Amino acid sequence: MDSAPILSLVIPCYNEQDNLRPLVTAIRAAVDQLKLAYEVIITDDCSKDKSWEILKELARSDPRIRVQRFAFNCGESAAMWAGLKVARGQYLFTLDADLQNDPKDLPKFLEPLKRFDCVCGTRVETRGKGDNFIRVASSRIANWVRNKLSDEKISDAGCTYRAFKRECIENLKFFKGMHRFLPTLFKIEGFTVTEISVTNNPRFAGQTHYGVWNRLFASFYDLLAVRWMKKRMFRYQVAERVN
Repeated sequence: MDSAPILSLVIPCYNEQDNLRPLVTAIRAAVDQLKLAYEVIITDDCSKDKSWEILKELARSDPRIRVQRFAFNCGESAAMWAGLKVARGQYLFTLDADLQNDPKDLPKFLEPLKRFDCVCGTRVETRGKGDNFIRVASSRIANWVRNKLSDEKISDAGCTYRAFKRECIENLKFFKGMHRFLPTLFKIEGFTVTEISVTNNPRFAGQTHYGVWNRLFASFYDLLAVRWMKKRMFRYQVAERVN
């Protein structure tokens, strides 16, 4: 891989041993048809199953698959950020490893990226097909609270299926829970954001790592921090320089 890829797919992984091979197969089927150079970066958040062994096997068989493993469990935000930091693509995609985010939707993000800096997936129309009532209800409540407190209009802030230009992350500072607020953080930096509807598949294998607590309460302090940033941060643009 001598030249930088056009697309970088960044995926956090924790105890997803049964999903990883189908995930990579689905990504190849979706992205190969685009005829664009790409890489897949998967960060193993110190899984307790055989995820790391499978990831190494996948990487050995395909140089487009780049994998890394944490020394200890750090959480989804850290795994996503670690992947973004080493990504080399012009356009960065983030998605989950459990196949609820369908790789078939990847090409749908490219057309809006011609007009916007960030394209967020939303599962509002498809949520009931892949999740039970508790997850759907908790997600709707969490989205309402986040939008109310952060003065946002993102319909599905909990969906991490996104695509954005690499310059969107150049000035971001990492913090725990940041993956939930990337669209708002991008807007603070002056970037444009839109949404497209994406598929919400039932989990292919394994168990979900997130429940009502994660969606509704665990991110509350992060939400307050983002609210503060929106009110206090400023942007500037230099019009002209001499010497």
